[in-house]
Amino acid sequence: MAVLEQNDVFDADSIPEKVVGITSDMVMHDSGFHFHTTKSQLLYAPSGCMTVTTSDRQLVLPPFRLLWIPAHEVHRVNFRNIVAYRSIYFDEKYSQRYMNPDLKVLHVNALLKEIIERICSWEWSGLRQDQTNLLKVFWDELSKAPEEKLELTMPKDTRFTKIAEEWTLRKSMPPMLKDFAEKTGAVEKTISRIFKKETGLSYQDWRQQWRLQRSIELLVEGNSIGEVSYILDFSSDSAFIEFFKKQTGSTPLQYLMKNE
Repeated sequence: MAVLEQNDVFDADSIPEKVVGITSDMVMHDSGFHFHTTKSQLLYAPSGCMTVTTSDRQLVLPPFRLLWIPAHEVHRVNFRNIVAYRSIYFDEKYSQRYMNPDLKVLHVNALLKEIIERICSWEWSGLRQDQTNLLKVFWDELSKAPEEKLELTMPKDTRFTKIAEEWTLRKSMPPMLKDFAEKTGAVEKTISRIFKKETGLSYQDWRQQWRLQRSIELLVEGNSIGEVSYILDFSSDSAFIEFFKKQTGSTPLQYLMKNE
């Protein structure tokens, strides 16, 4: 086990063990883009919310979700408030017996949460029989965990990449289509065509998915419905609640409570 401080440097690839767990409480963290050459990674936080950006998409991880990151996947982890950070690195050849090498967000049930905490507390000194037995339960639970689509494909067009990075880092919110066209100098039809081709969504739908991701982050960080509604420029609290329920099937409070 390693308990990392805010500015500690950690290199999972330099550790030969099959399973390496780390734990930390961090705030205002930006890992920068990087990848692991020999390790697959499980990323999870029992409290707080993380945003993960890869070469082509952005994913949001509230406390009841984990992200499986295969080896060689370029990624960047950001969060602005305090996050109880948990990460487990698995030797690539070992993990391939149990997991497909795909980037995916999975639901974390109570049992999986406890197992992750146990693994993150292990010493890095080989696996005892009881740990091997627990890993069998871990892989079984992980294989049954429902996958969640909390991702957003990013546009590749060079006219939009710089401003899209600002959206990724939450420095600004995607504007309405008309305002975006004025800012970029591209006509609305061109923007819509490019977004549909590169992200699979129209610009309007893409913007709504961005707002959903951001609303989950803000709610997990403790903001009220009124505050989230204001920050994300909804006309009223009820309009935000209706939007959120349409996207997730639950009101904001139901969504948080059922996943505690």
